[in-house]
This record gives sequence, C-alpha cells and structure tokens, in this order.
Amino acid sequence: MKSPHWRRLVWFCVCVTLSGPAWSDDGVTIPSYAPATGAERGYSVQKATESDMSFWFDKPGAAVTARGVFRQRMTVLSRDESGMRARWSLNAELPEGTAGPTDSYQMNLLYRNSLAVYGTSTLELETDLNGFPTNLFGVDGILAHMQEMAANGPGGTAPAENRVNGIIGKIEQNPLLIVTALVPEAQLLATGQFYQDQVMQIGQPAAASRIEDYSGVNVPVASTWTLESTDAASHTATLSLSEEFDPAVLSQSQQPATAKMMAAFPERVKNLTADQLASIKRAGKTRSAKFVVSLDDGSAVEATEIVSVTTGGFTLRTYTHILRDDMPARLPLPPVVTAKVLQTPDLHVEPLPSAKAGPGILDELSTPPSSPESQETAVATEKDGAEAIAPVSLEVKSAEVARSPISYDRGLTIVLTPESTAKFRDFTQAALGRQTQLLINDQVVMEPWMREPIMDGHIVLAGTDGKDLEAMAEQLRVPGASIVVRLRP
Repeated sequence: MKSPHWRRLVWFCVCVTLSGPAWSDDGVTIPSYAPATGAERGYSVQKATESDMSFWFDKPGAAVTARGVFRQRMTVLSRDESGMRARWSLNAELPEGTAGPTDSYQMNLLYRNSLAVYGTSTLELETDLNGFPTNLFGVDGILAHMQEMAANGPGGTAPAENRVNGIIGKIEQNPLLIVTALVPEAQLLATGQFYQDQVMQIGQPAAASRIEDYSGVNVPVASTWTLESTDAASHTATLSLSEEFDPAVLSQSQQPATAKMMAAFPERVKNLTADQLASIKRAGKTRSAKFVVSLDDGSAVEATEIVSVTTGGFTLRTYTHILRDDMPARLPLPPVVTAKVLQTPDLHVEPLPSAKAGPGILDELSTPPSSPESQETAVATEKDGAEAIAPVSLEVKSAEVARSPISYDRGLTIVLTPESTAKFRDFTQAALGRQTQLLINDQVVMEPWMREPIMDGHIVLAGTDGKDLEAMAEQLRVPGASIVVRLRP
C-alpha cells in the first residue's frame, strides 16, 4: 500500500493569500516556500517501524520493531516561477554518538544495501514550488546499475517477473519510486511547505480533502490542518496535520492483498469467528504529523509523522522525525525512536558490494515494509525455534533456462510437482522472516530471505553463468530429480 504522493494535487487552498507581516489582525501568515539557493542544509533523521502479525502467528517474533538514525543533506540548486532543482546527498552510516549497538539499527543496514543496489548516494530532483519531487535526473543510469546487480546475484525464490524484474518494471513506470525509497524526507518536508502564502488562525482547524490511488481505486482522504502556536523568538510556527483514509473504500482497494494473506493461512482462516473474519477484511489508515515552519522563508525546519496502517490482519506503524541541523528540537518524539534499549529482529543483513549482488539482492530495498500489499513482512522468530522447521526434499517437475524479457538475464526456472508445491508452500509459510538455503546435489545455490509464502511451486535461479545454469537444468531433468530447501544454519 504505497501512497502515490507524487500524484497529489495542490489541495491546501482553504485560506486567503495575504501579504504583509507574519502577524496581523486577520491571523498569522505562513509564507510561501522560498529557500535560499546554493546553501546546503543538514538534517538529522530518526525512523522506526512496528509491524504486528500476531493475528496470524501465535508465537514470539510476530511483532517486530526496527529503527534507524541518519544524517542527510540537501541543497536547492536553482528556483524559478514553476519549481526548483534540488540535490540530496545520502548517507547510511550511523551518526557518531548514537546510543546502542550498531547492529540494533537494522534500517541503517538495509539503507546501506539500498544505496548499493541503486548505485548512487546523490539524487537530483525537480520539485514543485512546495519542494515536492516531480522528476528525477539520472534514472537510466540507476536502472542500468540495478539490472547489472540483479544479473550478478542468484535472485529470489519467486519467478523473476514477480521479484527483480517486477521492481525494475515499476520504477520504469514511475521513476519517483526511487525518491520514495531513498529520500522520503523530501516528501514529508514538502507536506509542511506551501506554494503561496497561507493565513491561519491559531487553534482554528482548516479542513481539506484529496484523492489517493490504491491499486486503481480512488480513496478519499480527509485532512485537518491546525496552526497550534507561533514563536516570536525563533520566528517559527507549529502546524499539525491529521488525516483519515475512507475505511470502506480503502478496504475495497485492499481486497486482493487480503485474499492473498488469507490464502497463505488456510487452516487459521477455517477457525476464525465471524467477527474475526470481518476484522481482517477491514482496512484502515491514519496519519498524524507536526511541522515547525520558518516564518522567514516558509521552510519546514522540523517534522514528525506517525502513519498507522491495518489491513488483512496485519498492522504497521511508521515513525519519522526530521530536524534541520541549525534548529533546536521542539516537537515531542515517540519513545520508539529514542529508546536506548530496543528489542529488534535479527535480520542478518550482510553488506552488499558496489558491483556484485548477493543472494536476493533486490528483496530488501530501503526500509522495512511499507505495506502488507507487498507482503514483505520480516517476521523474526527466536533461534530456539529453528529446529522446528525441518528441511524438505522437493521433487522437480521441470527445469528450463530462458532469458528474462526485461533484463535479458538468463535464469533457471524450476517447477515443482503438485505434491512438492504443497510441501514448499508449508515450508515457506513456516519460515517467514527467516533466511533459507536451496541445495542442488548437496550444493547451496542460493540463500533467499523468505518474505512471503510461495504458493505456485516456481523457483527462479538467476545471475549464474549460463553454462552452470544449463548443467543444473540437466541434473534436474533426470526422472525423480529433487532439490532441498532448509533454514540457513
């Protein structure tokens, strides 16, 4: 359920444009966004996610938390009457002085790998007058790098068109997905910045609405802005935003994802009460945010955001705090982003090299999952439960080597027999959130993370030398040939 903010309309037009001082008899003027060009600004960014699949899993690890701390930099390169050009410099390294062990900040580890996958630590954007990204430069180079990375790694456990090529194909259709993955801070800050002056009364809510597209369904979003306070000393104003997505229409948009989730847990579904069944078919999304905005140039100098999504028995909450380096912190932070000790999942995130891809190279992009629609829910299980998931031997129905129509990489597609398809489905369902291994003739050929149950009995091995793929295919075409899948020791 990725929100297509890049399609948003300029909708906050509930106030009258007014020139003059920030304070007047008619209210407070929030000036239009007019940042200085050529000045680099640094931002401290704290993020956390809480995902909960305890509805489906009656075991420890069904609810997991991940967090990250980042330092990003932004420069407005130019500005005219239609928009701006901005450069973001991206950094995955944990800032000095961050409390707690480095490996407890999984979002930094994942983000480091994302920068390796996209092959860039800098993004240059065209934006509208709010600062919201509208175009991205250098997309062809990024896509070429992603295709090269995919070609050099063994890929995931689902058909290539559903994994690597699916991700690349979505980016080809909408390059701004790269911005969403690598610098969502640009989108959040722009939400609190306006293309023209806005006059607001302290404590007086201003209602607005817009439409967001989810899987082809137009979901109405009701928004309420409130000017909470002003600070004469710092010449800033604090604004709050609350949003609620129409639950009936949102539930309609999520029906395919909910059906997929239910299909993954057939035995659990059989035992659901009528109320429980109705609850998993309901979807909900809310968003609350606060912004500290400069009354000099309309820049959002601090922002917090909490987004809560519930659908298909899965709940996800994301927390974000952004603070410009030259400003003091004013907004309260949720405890999850400041806790010195935090129980986090053991994701075993290995660093990716700059040119070669490791197993499942495109399975882990940017941050932990943004929605159950993608089904990328990294459910952590305790190590003492590993023995309960036994290796399984799977009989092969067919094995063919062919080229992908998008990346032109050669891949080995393995199709399992119906009986083994069921065994593989049960294994992948039990191993959600764990790293696994696939063996051919006792040799490990890939080590994918299990992000979703594999229902169709198809496994794709890509990124290996063509001769090796053909040799493996010949081995698997022998009557009675089998493969083994197991948890990574």
